[in-house]
Amino acid sequence: MKSWQTIVRHIEQVAGRPFSVKQQQSLSGGSINAAFLLTGDDGQQYFVKTNHSGRQKMFEAEVRGLQALASSKTLKVPQPLCFGDDQTQSYIVMEYLDMGGRADQTVLGEQLAAMHKITDEQFGWQFDNTIGATFQPNKQNENWLDFWREQRLGFQLQLAAQNGYGGELQSLGDKLLVDMPVLFVGRDIAPSMLHGDLWGGNVAGLSDGTPVIFDPAFYYGDREADLAMTYVFGGFGPDFYASYQAAYPLDEGFEVRKTFYNIYHIVNHLNMFGDGYHGQAINMMEQVLAEIS
Repeated sequence: MKSWQTIVRHIEQVAGRPFSVKQQQSLSGGSINAAFLLTGDDGQQYFVKTNHSGRQKMFEAEVRGLQALASSKTLKVPQPLCFGDDQTQSYIVMEYLDMGGRADQTVLGEQLAAMHKITDEQFGWQFDNTIGATFQPNKQNENWLDFWREQRLGFQLQLAAQNGYGGELQSLGDKLLVDMPVLFVGRDIAPSMLHGDLWGGNVAGLSDGTPVIFDPAFYYGDREADLAMTYVFGGFGPDFYASYQAAYPLDEGFEVRKTFYNIYHIVNHLNMFGDGYHGQAINMMEQVLAEIS
């Protein structure tokens, strides 16, 4: 049975009041961490994620990402309470939100557009974090293409080579890294505040439809990278895209860049989960190269 002693003490320390666990409930939905709902004798509830000991930096980056998103005062995020490592497990504790509803897609689009209008001076972030279970470097750069080449797609391709995926994946990837400036001719790209891992599983709604985003891989980058990922596994409705477009219209050529940006996530899935994503990554690379050749 999991020991909650350290986590309970940490909750009490940060919350400034006693907390006694009345019920612990395992929650489903995550493939990286174990998730639990802790309910106290007084009815207070906390959402807890745990992982192997040694993953504290991953949870620290998540806390910092949630805090940064919350500072935008646009989309709602769960408030982080504390994180730590007790030598047997790493953990993060945050407020529990009952996200049993469906996010209002119109509001979601409007609020995401407002978040993307918040910018920084450089691309990247002052903290590295993770994308899924994979380390995600965020070394800041004033040039977006250099950042994407070095910290995103190029980095994933290096991991893929280390994992035994050479040959066609690497040759196509190398060509894409050289030719990709063609995709961005005429665009003035601002370092927008991004969620970074914006697929349907990281968005939910409160009972009144209020959208909530969580599990960020936060950084500042091209807003199209966030929009692109909303297409990877679905979960976003036509009202979302219509309201985003009305609030912050996308540049011409997004359809091709959408596929380009999502190669990063598919190669990451190849690195995390194996061969099932290899053919998809190859096809997407070939599709983009055919468009720009």
